[in-house]
Amino acid sequence: MSNQLPIIGITMGDATGVGPEIIVKSLTHDIVFKQCRPLVIGDARRLEEANAIVGAGMKVRRIRDASEAHAQPGTIDCIDLDLIPDGLPFGKLSAVAGDAAYQYIARAVELAQARKIDAICTAPLNKEALHAGGHKYPGHTELLAELTGVPEVSMMLVAPQLRVIHVTTHIGIIDAIRKIEPGLVQRTIERGNATLMKAGIERPRIGVCGINPHAGENGLFGYGEEEEKIVPAIAILQARGLDITGPLPADTLFYRAGRGDFDLVVAMYHDQGHGPVKVLGLEAGVNITVGLEVIRTSVDHGTAFDIAGKGIADERSLLEALRQGAELADRRT
Repeated sequence: MSNQLPIIGITMGDATGVGPEIIVKSLTHDIVFKQCRPLVIGDARRLEEANAIVGAGMKVRRIRDASEAHAQPGTIDCIDLDLIPDGLPFGKLSAVAGDAAYQYIARAVELAQARKIDAICTAPLNKEALHAGGHKYPGHTELLAELTGVPEVSMMLVAPQLRVIHVTTHIGIIDAIRKIEPGLVQRTIERGNATLMKAGIERPRIGVCGINPHAGENGLFGYGEEEEKIVPAIAILQARGLDITGPLPADTLFYRAGRGDFDLVVAMYHDQGHGPVKVLGLEAGVNITVGLEVIRTSVDHGTAFDIAGKGIADERSLLEALRQGAELADRRT
């Protein structure tokens, strides 16, 4: 195993969800250790419980600092915060687990800012538990933005044959429409364009969704939101030479993106972008926070309380998130 591989800090997420299980399962794959040096920030006892549940036969190794990580197949290196009490039930909302999920992220950000890890990869947290634990954030994206001191970031979902960046995310649809304005649309597109260029796409082809059905159909639907909130941003960026088309009806745009017409789709609100990605399969989707000074990737699914603790959670989304985190870290280097 090369010491030149990037160190990926894997936060354990909500300890009562599937995070511990998918982490253990992922680290049974030798390919992970050929892509990166994985380091879990979480609770060692909970990982040992998950190890027993899934029958992985892994060894959990407690360490205090990233410099102590060995990153050897068969062993899980864990910076052990020791926050989860013995016997905490899987699949049940817990304020203790919600607070712990926050603490894992906070420690990972400290490590990333100190350049002790090269990227952060997050297992899922539960927003209700996070709030119950005293941390009032809509989700990982907003939490990471505040911890890193970045005023504005974007959520990008990546699935086979589809990349989607969101203008708004965890707010209600009425609030989302109110929040969308040309400056925000422009900055979101710029962040997405820059990310794809860093990933090796020289001139990304970007398709922009409308807000209303049929992208307003020239004023037949809605109250001119496309012309007021989206068109000015597109015009500015087209004048700068970006390859942008829109606003387009979301239903046809996603179809065209899936067949390869676009490198990136700009969705206006949460479900407009998440729906098509999740139809393609939760096991293949990855969430990337765009605009942070640190690299962050994540699974594109939740804590799955209904199956947590049963050993049946699918680790493929985490495997892909680790792969993409390592790739982004390599490109930054």
